[in-house]
Amino acid sequence: MMATIQEKLADSLLILKQLQNKDGLTVIKSSEISRTHLERLLNHGFLQEVMRGWYISSRPDSVPGDTTNWYTSYWYFISEYTTARFGEEWCLSADQSLSFYSGSRIAPRQIIIRSPQGSNNAVQLMHNTSLFDLKAAIATSIYKEPQLGLNLYSLPEALIECSPDFFKLDSVTARTCLSMISDVADILKIVLEKGQTIKAGRLAGTFRNIGYTAAADEIVSTMKSLGYDIREEDPFADRSTIAYTRITSPYVMRLKLMWDKMRDVVIANFPVTNNKHTDVEACLNGIEAQYKLDAYHSLSIEGYKVTDELIEKVKSGNWKPNEDSSDAEQRNAMAARGYWQAFQVVKESIKKILKGDNPGEIADNDHRVWYRELFAPSVAAGLLKPSDLAGYRTNQVYIRGSMHTPLSPDAVRDAIPVLFDLLKNEPNARVRAVLGHFVFVYIHPYMDGNGRIARFLMNAMLISGGYDWAIIPVERRKEYMAALEKASVSEDITDFTVFLSLLVR
Repeated sequence: MMATIQEKLADSLLILKQLQNKDGLTVIKSSEISRTHLERLLNHGFLQEVMRGWYISSRPDSVPGDTTNWYTSYWYFISEYTTARFGEEWCLSADQSLSFYSGSRIAPRQIIIRSPQGSNNAVQLMHNTSLFDLKAAIATSIYKEPQLGLNLYSLPEALIECSPDFFKLDSVTARTCLSMISDVADILKIVLEKGQTIKAGRLAGTFRNIGYTAAADEIVSTMKSLGYDIREEDPFADRSTIAYTRITSPYVMRLKLMWDKMRDVVIANFPVTNNKHTDVEACLNGIEAQYKLDAYHSLSIEGYKVTDELIEKVKSGNWKPNEDSSDAEQRNAMAARGYWQAFQVVKESIKKILKGDNPGEIADNDHRVWYRELFAPSVAAGLLKPSDLAGYRTNQVYIRGSMHTPLSPDAVRDAIPVLFDLLKNEPNARVRAVLGHFVFVYIHPYMDGNGRIARFLMNAMLISGGYDWAIIPVERRKEYMAALEKASVSEDITDFTVFLSLLVR
């Protein structure tokens, strides 16, 4: 009997599965798969062509122009493609290596690959990205990044060899990487072997800038004692206001530096209010009056189809999934019920804040409760397991259409306490609201619900400063997402601050 179309596709999918890496990503050369399987997987949307002879796995439901598949596979593709071309004789640039060490996984518009076999040509990739294969020597010491197989400069050599402008153009990354150096012996070994007095002087200046004076003094005194004429130079555009601490996780310092860099922008672009919520019950009643409109817009932003009728049914208690099969079959209903339950516990958190508790402390203690209530109906309906609501995510997550890759599961556990410490110690409610929302979605600690929790967090912080509950209209979703993307990719919080400031009273 001739195999059916479904059986043939199943055979091709089995081949595709065998070619996946441990994270479920697939990068395929045409020589690794038969033409029949290749064409079948392409025709059914399970593969996308990056360039002639190279393909990545994709989702059949992806719409034309959707960048998610590409940015999900980007770094793995770079590793596989460059290894196929150059063997192990390649590495990322020093600047890009530092970005990786600092915890950034943003896909650049053009990535520079150094290799003695390079041809000094730009290779066009998907979605206006490209790879430039620079004919140049590779790093003296290569660090093989274990997850994706990328070849990086060692951290000490990357700090020495990065472009001087890097310290001005990406000060957050540079300061994060400098804070990861526990001993300058490896740096001294390199600059002494090569007689790099200018670069040694520049690094001494960078260490002094971040407050690591012992490292700066050791570089200068060692070079001078061996007869080198070293002149210290600070390449940063400004002084660091974050006290130096030696770190093991780059995410701790990156978040602190981002917060410090962005808070002045928020203060400059978000209007001050003289209002104070002195009548607690009146404030809570005002929040409750916003529920129907807030639920519609917040759920619609996340792609749920929610009607006024459904919202009213949930609010009034007439939502009965066990008796109404149409409700039981709709994830929309579960989302609406969860939003109602979460909204109630968020109000309780705000009540504590209005009575004088530290807003950051309350958010730290209660955000897990918000999350559990948000998805409790889905557990009750059997759509999620109870264990799904325990703790933060344990898998990597990607944001549809974004160049920003959220933190790894291990990094989430380092980063979340930093966020709430920043909230606890931040005296300005405008900063707490804007940066609380932004950093929460930047980290993306849950597999789902991050946007809704971030908006709850934003509003709790707004209320703490005398502002009213703010609703982000679904009609402005594109503008909202673009502002978040700019903040995540370019570390420019201006658009997001202005966007939110126009929605508050």
